[in-house]
Amino acid sequence: MTELARDAAAGLDAQEGAGGQAVLDNLVALLDLERIEEDIFRGVSPPHSPVRVFGGQVAGQALVAAGRTVPPERKVHSLHAYFIRGGDPRVPIVYEVDRIRDGRSFTTRRVVAVQHGKAIFALSASFQKSEPGLEHAAAMPDVPDPESLPTYAERVRAVPQALPDFRERPRPIDIRYVNDPPWVTRQTGERPDRNQVWMRADGVLPDDPLLHVCVLTYASDMTLLDSPLARHGVYWDLDRVLGASLDHALWFHRPFRADEWFLYDTESPSASGGRGLATGRFFSRDGQLLATVVQEGLLRVLPPDGQPG
Repeated sequence: MTELARDAAAGLDAQEGAGGQAVLDNLVALLDLERIEEDIFRGVSPPHSPVRVFGGQVAGQALVAAGRTVPPERKVHSLHAYFIRGGDPRVPIVYEVDRIRDGRSFTTRRVVAVQHGKAIFALSASFQKSEPGLEHAAAMPDVPDPESLPTYAERVRAVPQALPDFRERPRPIDIRYVNDPPWVTRQTGERPDRNQVWMRADGVLPDDPLLHVCVLTYASDMTLLDSPLARHGVYWDLDRVLGASLDHALWFHRPFRADEWFLYDTESPSASGGRGLATGRFFSRDGQLLATVVQEGLLRVLPPDGQPG
């Protein structure tokens, strides 16, 4: 573990429930992987982690590992990933990069994250040099400005019995729900077909394009599975929901800064077989479509006796 990463983990643990620049700086440090061989990197998890490593963390760290083997003028345009096993937050994660191809326009990398001698995560990422081409994009939904909306902490405080574990975690990403959060619609009986939140890194990030993409990748695993859960009136910790990310895909369309507000507009087209599918679009504040995401998650809702229904 690097001194920087060790300090970051300690800082996140010491600032439970906090946000702002200090917590964001600790996230940046966690994404600053230690290079232990030419194409082998090591990352850590903060001590406050739940039983499994947060999926956005391992995806962000894997993309950092891939990006550090690619010339900086080539920007990542897509990633496809599978969550194979739950990550152990108590031990470092080793990221092994395979240089699949270096073409004239595109570069392809494959990354496998390893713990205890076994793969826990696999990612393929494609990078491209900038070039002109056709331009069009979907329109951004009409939503209120983020400053007019309650913070995540204010939303949670309004329901004192809800989400005690969520309230205690440090939050490097500022999240503002546009619609009522799923723990509220669970009580009101509303079953929304989409979920919308404003997000941004809660502070100022360095001027490193790869870092901004990796922070958005980290954030993309937040609130995404709210969409299938909200449609059925259930939510983590408030119901007997067992869940985990299974796979995750991201396409990056345009440059952006992750420390500026972006709208995360998500919906769930299907749930079946103990799995829920969620799709999402990221829009900049001025309406540009920045990225598109698709994820399928394991979603098992257990009856009160704890046996699968």
